[in-house]
Amino acid sequence: MLDESRHFFGAEKVKSILDWMAYYKLNRFHWHLTDAPAWRIEIKQYPKLALIGGIGSHSNPDEPAQFYTQEQIAEIVSYAANRNIVVIPEIDMPGHATAANRAYPQFSGGGSEKHPEFTFHPAKEETYQYLTNILREVQAMFPSKMLHLGGDEVSFGNAKWMADAAVKKLMATKGLKTVTDVERYFMQRMADSVFKMNAKLLAWDEVANMDFPKNKTIVFWWRHDKPEQLTTVLNKGYSTVLCPRLPLYFDFVQDSTHTVGRKWGGGFSPLQDVYNFNAENLPGVTSKNQDQILGIQANLWTETMRRSDQLDFMLFPRMAALSEASWKSSEKNNYQEFTGILKKHFILYDKEGINFYNSFKK
Repeated sequence: MLDESRHFFGAEKVKSILDWMAYYKLNRFHWHLTDAPAWRIEIKQYPKLALIGGIGSHSNPDEPAQFYTQEQIAEIVSYAANRNIVVIPEIDMPGHATAANRAYPQFSGGGSEKHPEFTFHPAKEETYQYLTNILREVQAMFPSKMLHLGGDEVSFGNAKWMADAAVKKLMATKGLKTVTDVERYFMQRMADSVFKMNAKLLAWDEVANMDFPKNKTIVFWWRHDKPEQLTTVLNKGYSTVLCPRLPLYFDFVQDSTHTVGRKWGGGFSPLQDVYNFNAENLPGVTSKNQDQILGIQANLWTETMRRSDQLDFMLFPRMAALSEASWKSSEKNNYQEFTGILKKHFILYDKEGINFYNSFKK
């Protein structure tokens, strides 16, 4: 998963990543195109989403608008398909909507001091039509028939919902008791739109407790500190993709001495931890529900990455370890053998101008 809302890297960099994904037999590219900092995909019915929402980045709110045109999207989707890679778009909602709300403030549900205008308005009928229209255009660009709607961290900016007269009326009419109930109502409405488009609903693990059709829903478990969410996902019969922060967030540093990147309570994601990741060791995973696990995914959020060389440094050589963790059987776990082969790949990285981390260099 590549986040291009926070920092935009452009078509040539994405193609380079797709080339390396194909080399390492990684077959799904989850493209995080919208979030609070910026909106990165052209929607013809709502041009201001890209022209205004595309302004700024995580590090510079005044950066000129950067986004992908629909023609560029088509080119990248085709480029990926030629390498046996399926591209999955993410249009984040109902939170992480700040950039969209800059463009079309009439659909804003407000936010908080730290996360202004963070949500779409859950009680306006026009919101649902607006977002459905957007998803129709997105769906037409991506033949994957999968739409990731995010659904995470809504509590960061839903503080104004309870004070909003329209939300209060919605809660009274629909028998919704809490803002969490409102959030579920929103996601159910948008899920219904996705299903009517004959697409699958994808979302982060905050939706684990909601009730969606099991054959049309994929839940992404990301909160390694909430293993109970994974247990709930599996117990409810959902298919899942595993992308826990530790060790599969590639914006986390690879070494304790690194300063560009994040840590989790001092924890990070070294190469060996990525290689050794095994779904069989996770709580709630049994021989009876392993077939619900579709695969694993590395998430590359880009708050701390402004340049392509920084992006490369986080991806390489962990992308190789991700491939091994994805495809090898647990009986063939041999880190020493892996690193022996991997060192030969460093020659390829150098040849291609990849700025990679060599943890074996003394």
